[in-house]
Amino acid sequence: MKKRYVFFVNAAYCYAVFRPVQEAIWEEGNEVAWFFTKDTPINLLANEKLLVNEKEVKDFAPDVIFGAGDWIPYYLPGLKVMLFHGLSINKRDSKNNAHFNIRGWYDLYCTHAEHDTNTFSKLAEKHKNFYVIKTGWPKLDPLFNSQTEQTKPKTKQAKILFFASTFSPSITAAPAVADELKSISNLPGWKVIATLHPLMDQDVVEKYLTMQDDSFVFLQPDADLYDAMTQADIMICDTSSIMYEFMFLNKPVITFKTRNPGPFLTDTQKVSDILPTLKALTKDATKQLSEAEQVCKNLHSYKDGKSSQRVLRAVDEVLEQGLGKLKRKPLNLLRKLKLRKRLGYWGF
Repeated sequence: MKKRYVFFVNAAYCYAVFRPVQEAIWEEGNEVAWFFTKDTPINLLANEKLLVNEKEVKDFAPDVIFGAGDWIPYYLPGLKVMLFHGLSINKRDSKNNAHFNIRGWYDLYCTHAEHDTNTFSKLAEKHKNFYVIKTGWPKLDPLFNSQTEQTKPKTKQAKILFFASTFSPSITAAPAVADELKSISNLPGWKVIATLHPLMDQDVVEKYLTMQDDSFVFLQPDADLYDAMTQADIMICDTSSIMYEFMFLNKPVITFKTRNPGPFLTDTQKVSDILPTLKALTKDATKQLSEAEQVCKNLHSYKDGKSSQRVLRAVDEVLEQGLGKLKRKPLNLLRKLKLRKRLGYWGF
């Protein structure tokens, strides 16, 4: 019998996490559909199936519902599986890493490396109401699979700078570096590709949109960012975890006032330092890249581009043994009422 899977989407970042899993599901001859919160833009492809409301999800009767955010509709059928929207990196305070918050929604956490697996396993022993299996992160599958293509000679007219930024006003670099990025794109032999977080202030987004021309490309958050990253020679970022994804390509990263400094990147404190740093690193980034390689090993255990397949095997394992060995999740009535209000669903 075919298995049925649903992707629950509550932010634009879910597309890049779920689509590699979708490909693996299709390869195995199973069915998959997408279900969105009402405030999330729907940008599905022609061959992707949409479920428009909770009734359609229940009628579809999924065996599994995947989530990448902090919450998921607990009342819908199917094993609830967390894939995460980022790697296990704390952007603000090492004593309070939100990546490891347990809110009582998920049955299975698919982890990425030894560190996060060990942490979640300890939490599983404490709560006794979810499973933990190390699978790797599906979002990285296309990036690892693209590295074979990278080894083929390519002719480029210009060096490419990739810029990505988080949205929080206290840590975003987007407003401060916008004019400098535009200036770099105007230099002979340079091109800039930029993207911003889905929750970025609209005024900032509008500024980046007006900067577009042949040498400055702005990508929406649901675009194929890995294609842009694969093309790029170097990245500028702030404290967004996407910079760690870029490091898996063995390319240098410059940051602007990052909250996560380290020898694996080159941080700048003044806008005027960006261009000299850019020029220096495009000549020699050997030391930084060596440090970044070790960081990548700690963040993700696999480089084979098959984390999606491991996720499906982990799901099979849990479906086979069932949830009978787990304790019931906390009742959390107030939290559940808030979630239903957020989704506008009061049925059963």
